[in-house]
Amino acid sequence: MANSSNLTSRTPPQPVKGHSVPRFPLRHRIYRLAWMAVWRLLASWTPPQLNRWRCFLLSAFGARIASGAVVRSSAAVWYPPNLIMREDAMIGDGVQCYNMDLVIIGARSVVSQRAFLCGGTHDFTRASRPLVTRPIEIGEDVWIAAEAFIGPGVTVPQGCVIGARAVVTGKLQPWTVYAGNPAKAIRRRELEPGS
Repeated sequence: MANSSNLTSRTPPQPVKGHSVPRFPLRHRIYRLAWMAVWRLLASWTPPQLNRWRCFLLSAFGARIASGAVVRSSAAVWYPPNLIMREDAMIGDGVQCYNMDLVIIGARSVVSQRAFLCGGTHDFTRASRPLVTRPIEIGEDVWIAAEAFIGPGVTVPQGCVIGARAVVTGKLQPWTVYAGNPAKAIRRRELEPGS
């Protein structure tokens, strides 16, 4: 009981001056504004058949997109220069690629509907909550299912399956199926012979 009264009797922290100061230079913010306008006007409404056009736009803004990669029109890429997609990788409908740091999507990997790749967070141990960014690497032959969350600094190794709405913030093993919040290994991924 004494512990709960200590928690309620503490003086609440005072607002931090300057906590809303932009974390990126003006040039970077203008670049992202131009990118968002281009995507919205020239890509966000396009049918699936215009995938090459969408990949061209991403490449024109600095993304490195390999042949056969697919990006759906309703996906959102925060900063194209921080995106690398290998052969036949896919970003599905409604995916949020919040790539404040580098995001690499390996060959034949799929990021499904409304998944969230989050390359940034804040250091909550400091009063000013400074931005902290870390890369995300998705290996080959990975499936990130619908509405899964992949946190900053996560590496999803080859062959993993991340179940729908799973939350991944730590280390994973290759060729393993994960589910839940936080994501836990539920079984090995075994491929059918000849598949």
